[in-house]
Amino acid sequence: MIYLDYNATTPLCAPAREAMLPYFDQDFGNASSIHAAGRAARAAIDNARDKLAAILRANPHELVFTGSGTESNNLAVLGLARSQRHRGRHLICSSVEHHAVLHAFKHLRRNEGFEVTLLPVDSTGLVDPEELARALRPDTTLVSIMAANNETGVIQPMRDIADACRSRGVLLHSDMVQAFAKLRGDVADVPVDAASFSAHKFYGPKGAGLLYLRAGISIESIQFGGAHENQRRPGTENVAAIAGMAAAAEWALLDSVIEQARQDTLRDRLWGGISRCFPSAQQNGATATRLANTLNVSFPGLDSETLLMALDLEGICASSGSACMVGSVVASHVLLAMGMTPATARAAVRFSLGKQTTTREIDAGVEAVGRVCQRLSRHAAARDAYAVA
Repeated sequence: MIYLDYNATTPLCAPAREAMLPYFDQDFGNASSIHAAGRAARAAIDNARDKLAAILRANPHELVFTGSGTESNNLAVLGLARSQRHRGRHLICSSVEHHAVLHAFKHLRRNEGFEVTLLPVDSTGLVDPEELARALRPDTTLVSIMAANNETGVIQPMRDIADACRSRGVLLHSDMVQAFAKLRGDVADVPVDAASFSAHKFYGPKGAGLLYLRAGISIESIQFGGAHENQRRPGTENVAAIAGMAAAAEWALLDSVIEQARQDTLRDRLWGGISRCFPSAQQNGATATRLANTLNVSFPGLDSETLLMALDLEGICASSGSACMVGSVVASHVLLAMGMTPATARAAVRFSLGKQTTTREIDAGVEAVGRVCQRLSRHAAARDAYAVA
């Protein structure tokens, strides 16, 4: 198997596994208990919070542990919008956000009386900070723009976006789930007010997420039942996953500059091979600054569902974009927002690389793509000829 779907999830790294093991049996206490077992669990959470705060250049009390990136996004969008509704009910997000953000905004618009402006993007997938500035109103309270797109890898101009929001006193949340360890990892560099992260995107365990919330900003909890995480996210903490997330974050950042350069070379090698074996292939978002590990390609005349099934039979793991559609393959809302036709969007495949990706795997992947495209193109030509006849 050749795994080229690291944006969907990553394998658990050895340091994360080792950090987690004691909390499955030896130190299994509830972190809210006052006895020794509980104190040991609490110490593990505090230690993980301190490590992650140092990495992000944040204060420990500014970090909220959640169960996933989706939960972090939901808590940020719903919690911040509701806490600021006395100031105004106008919200802004981009049209290429992850569904965890888009659907939260949709809920607020449909059910809670908020007005939502969806910012368009250009043909490369970029938000125009000047257009954002023009969309800000006196009653705008929250903007949410993802740092790097999960489907195309396109990196947004977050510093300019943050400047526009800060100059108008508007809160800025960023979905940084795909950006961690691929871009600069701290929140001090880009002055966002809230940022979402997910452990399994950077070689940590599934079931662990993180929300950064700048000190002094109030947020309404979206769940009820306890005073955990300073009354911001109730529920017994997943101690093992939290410990694993901190260890994975440290490991993912090791030699990250060198690793991103390596992946950038491998991504270009993959694209070069694909463009030779399928000359009409289209690299989506190619002229924008992108994550080094992400390649989104449309194969005109083919469809992504058939391509993915054929690649799977060849032992290649890839995807059509977001992995959060529960196995469904539909035209990407991201590519459609970039102005692509439905046919082109439905012909897209995302390849995403990681630390374990090798040159040999890239070359084998190119050969597999070539075989699949040749076979499917023949079938498509035969089908079209039969239809004409």
